[in-house]
Amino acid sequence: MWVRRLSLLNVVVNVMIVVTGGAVRLTGSGLGCPSWPNCQPGAFHVTPAMGIHGYIEWGNRLFGVVVGVVAAATLLATILRRPRRASLIRPALLVAVGVPAQALIGMITVETGLNPWVVSCHFLVTIAVLAAAYTGYVRAGEPDGEARPVVPGPFRLLAAFVVAAALVTIVVGVLVTGSGPHAGDPASPRIPLDSALLAQLHADSVFLLIGLTVGAVLAAAALRAPRRVRTALWVLTAVEIGQSVIGFVQFFTGLPVILVGAHMLGAALLWLAALHVLLTCRERTGAPEVPAQERRVATEAEPEAAATP
Repeated sequence: MWVRRLSLLNVVVNVMIVVTGGAVRLTGSGLGCPSWPNCQPGAFHVTPAMGIHGYIEWGNRLFGVVVGVVAAATLLATILRRPRRASLIRPALLVAVGVPAQALIGMITVETGLNPWVVSCHFLVTIAVLAAAYTGYVRAGEPDGEARPVVPGPFRLLAAFVVAAALVTIVVGVLVTGSGPHAGDPASPRIPLDSALLAQLHADSVFLLIGLTVGAVLAAAALRAPRRVRTALWVLTAVEIGQSVIGFVQFFTGLPVILVGAHMLGAALLWLAALHVLLTCRERTGAPEVPAQERRVATEAEPEAAATP
């Protein structure tokens, strides 16, 4: 039970770090703490003289510590769990390794004056960590039996294409943001690519993703797919509609900070929703696990039952 709860918390805090990291970027606080790991030379923490930008950047760093603690606690819980399951340890380990990797990228980001390519990498690594965290959460609610498909092979391939299209959409969206006005600091460079062209490519990738999702919704209905598969597709559709509305509004209103931040949060939710569709295409069967206390009582009762004539 603790592994399941911590795995869910692992997902939540990694979504929240997207929000706090977005706040740093969108408020121009990327260099609010001009050094790393100290907030400023000679001082580990933020000082009032550094102003609001220093507090925003320092707050993001402190929340990164929270993410690291949750990742470590989740990994420890999977290791201490009895019976131990490698299928739970692996994703927890990936998250636990990904968090310090993010800290290292954060250091490089500061040292390079918010190089836009490094900043983009920072976000994409978070997407990878989110995938591991969500996989761990799903596996924590399943037995360790063999995975059995609940939909035909062509549909599972379509679901994989949906996930791939979601990833492409997110990557191109990161490039759009990296070439746009929100650099994290007024003096920081931008990705030297045509923002208008990237925005068009991003819109095209969104249309592709929505088309694949609509096709999957119709296919699921025709195949009478399990309810959880159809529900996952409708959730993904709702997220896509919300993201599309935010994306178009922010484009035609000059990229206001609030909407860009909501779009970044939406990207994380879109990724989770797409992964959820793929993971609902199979189920794992196995004997339910008996709690340790019940196993002990049953073991103690066996000799008594054998002695009874």
